[in-house]
Amino acid sequence: MISDSPIVQRLLVLTGPNTRAASIVELLKSQHDVVVAESIDAALEELRAGKIDAVYSDSADFLPLERAIATHQSGLILDTIGEGICITDLAGHLLWANRRIKQWAEPVRDRIRAVCAEAYGIFANQVGPMSPDSATGHASTYRSKKFSFNIDETHYYEVFCSPVLNAEKQVTQIVAICWDATSGRRLQQKIDAIDQAGRELVRLEGEAIAKLNVGQRLKLLEDKIIKFCRQLMHFDHFAIRLLDRKTNKLELVICVGMPTEAMEVELFALPEGNGISGYVASTGRSYICGDVLKDLRYVTGLTNARSSLTVPLMLHDKVIGIFNIESQQPAAFTEDDRQFSEIFGRYVAMALNILNLLVVERYTTTGQLASNVNAEMAGPLNDIESETTLLMDDYIGNEDMRRRLRSVLDNVQKIRQSVKDVAAGPTTILGAQSGEAKTDPLLEGKRVLVADDEPNIRQTIADLLTRFGCVVDMAGDGAEACAFIAAQPKYDLVLSDIKMPHKSGYEIFAAAQKIGHNPPVILMTGFGYDPNHSIVRASQEGLAAVLFKPFKVEQLMGEIRKAVAGGGPKKK
Repeated sequence: MISDSPIVQRLLVLTGPNTRAASIVELLKSQHDVVVAESIDAALEELRAGKIDAVYSDSADFLPLERAIATHQSGLILDTIGEGICITDLAGHLLWANRRIKQWAEPVRDRIRAVCAEAYGIFANQVGPMSPDSATGHASTYRSKKFSFNIDETHYYEVFCSPVLNAEKQVTQIVAICWDATSGRRLQQKIDAIDQAGRELVRLEGEAIAKLNVGQRLKLLEDKIIKFCRQLMHFDHFAIRLLDRKTNKLELVICVGMPTEAMEVELFALPEGNGISGYVASTGRSYICGDVLKDLRYVTGLTNARSSLTVPLMLHDKVIGIFNIESQQPAAFTEDDRQFSEIFGRYVAMALNILNLLVVERYTTTGQLASNVNAEMAGPLNDIESETTLLMDDYIGNEDMRRRLRSVLDNVQKIRQSVKDVAAGPTTILGAQSGEAKTDPLLEGKRVLVADDEPNIRQTIADLLTRFGCVVDMAGDGAEACAFIAAQPKYDLVLSDIKMPHKSGYEIFAAAQKIGHNPPVILMTGFGYDPNHSIVRASQEGLAAVLFKPFKVEQLMGEIRKAVAGGGPKKK
């Protein structure tokens, strides 16, 4: 009895001797949506074309149809999987290939055929069985073999070949499975890049770095960052901004391949209204922008930009800045790019922070500074160890990738020692608190204004100048310095930090120039970057000198003597 609501709704009828009777087909049609096929090939076409709930056929046709369906399903599977699969003869002639192999370019297929011929082509003219234990020494005859090759140095493939044996144990054909390994190879290259960059960015040897001022140190670090971004990470357009915690502003430190208008945009570490960089700096979360035309957070950047990746520069659990990379290709960045850029960014943050720690030395001995630097670096290095260890878990079974990751872990230990070496540099002016009082005829009685928002620096320089016979006033910010200049127009020298609250170094320089005798001005900078372009502008208008912290007593006093002896600003 046939149900009024049959489960089988669409029925394929393969007509045979017993099913050609019109009455049978008509009966089935009265209960089901019937599709009639007069041959096995026609039945397979119907199965491919649409949803079939059941097949009705003569018993004699059932087994051939079942085999045909199984063959169809096998072919469907082989054409659907992502790897390329093919069969060749011993000379490398292609006998069969799945859809993936056919989609690849001719040079790729040629290399696969050549690999198969290379793997087992020695047996192409062999007659009779070959035993793996025979005296000919071909013990690996029956083993599968793995090969790698590249096309145009940009695409990488891996091939796994296996021999097909006949009843006499002769190798008759070769089955090859091939996959595009480009993505995996690029991941390996980025791991290598991170490993190498980690070594170089933090390898600022104490003896060599001691010979450089902070501007030169930052330039050295900038050159290294640019090199690794371009050559190893393959980033050509990027910017690094550091967070000024006093103003919450993201100061531009390094910018490569960006237009002037992008460099001049002011951004703050706020989740809204300050672009993607402000969002990343305020939240500490990386951000992939797949299409800048559709993302409301995106602000002016690379000309004709289509996508971007922005990651925070993290020191342990603190955001010290952002690393922004842009591309003119849409959806140019992946999760792999994000993950590796975050680790790379940690190295950049550490290197920048090492310079920053060496800028303002608040201790009287080198050992205390070294201890402080090492304490600051412990957390970030531990973070890199943890993230790399997690990556190793993701690549269990891929020993090549795990070996590269282990190299990163080894590098962390070397960096710990490198940090100690860097911190053990010579004592600077700010560590030289002691010394006998001795006046200098050139400086005795000279009135000097020292302006710096760091009390330790301000007081140390004032004490030093007092020992040489100067009369010193101290200002803690830019506005106070300008007020001193307005109230006391007889300064013989103004010594000011460039970056202070309320007024910039250039504004202090301009205020000093307005008083009648134009006292010389020396500007100091603590980290080498000059967001308000005070150095450039003031130098064009007669700035006496620029000092990069940390500086030695001899450097400071030498510039002060030259400035005072000159009697006024240098005229350009």
